[in-house]
Amino acid sequence: MHISDGVLPISITVGGYVASAALASFSAARTRSVDLPKVAVVTSAFFVASLIHVPFGPTSVHLILPGLVGAMLGTSAFLSIGLGLLLQSLLFQFGGITALGANTLMMGLPALLCGWFFQTFKGNTRTCQMTIGGLSGALGTALAAVILALLLATGGEDFFGVAKIALVAHVPVILIEGALTAFTVGFLGRVKPELLQPAFVKPSGPPHA
Repeated sequence: MHISDGVLPISITVGGYVASAALASFSAARTRSVDLPKVAVVTSAFFVASLIHVPFGPTSVHLILPGLVGAMLGTSAFLSIGLGLLLQSLLFQFGGITALGANTLMMGLPALLCGWFFQTFKGNTRTCQMTIGGLSGALGTALAAVILALLLATGGEDFFGVAKIALVAHVPVILIEGALTAFTVGFLGRVKPELLQPAFVKPSGPPHA
């Protein structure tokens, strides 16, 4: 799902950086220092999961965990995705530096939206949380795949076919992400429910004991 250098027009590349910088600033401003260890752990999980690519024609597919990242980190989700993608680009050349803004927007925005969706509708029962978690995981990957296809389409007619293949290729990933997120949310809800309580407002001070 990572977009490489040279695929996107300059205007889209610059626009992706501007939008991602704004959302990253928003995300960082609402991240409390006490939550940084959790952000680091979730970022590591995203980093490892999205490194495992499965080739599919001219593109490839991999887990991105937007629903789970959003459910656990709330508004810190975009910052987490951005950091993970930056490290992947620098260390393993997954995705290009010029396309980093677009890649971050493609995966980070669904994480933010799915985090809000999960926190709004998760309810108080474990069954409800697992259901909404599964929907969040599936929806996040579907949104990311749609954004990917739209971004690839801006590269010209040569990338229209790749955009269509990318959408089809992510159908099984959507199902896998939904099941994985539902299972993880159910497990965390049983053993560590506070991990599923991120804030969606700007922190006004240190957390209460």
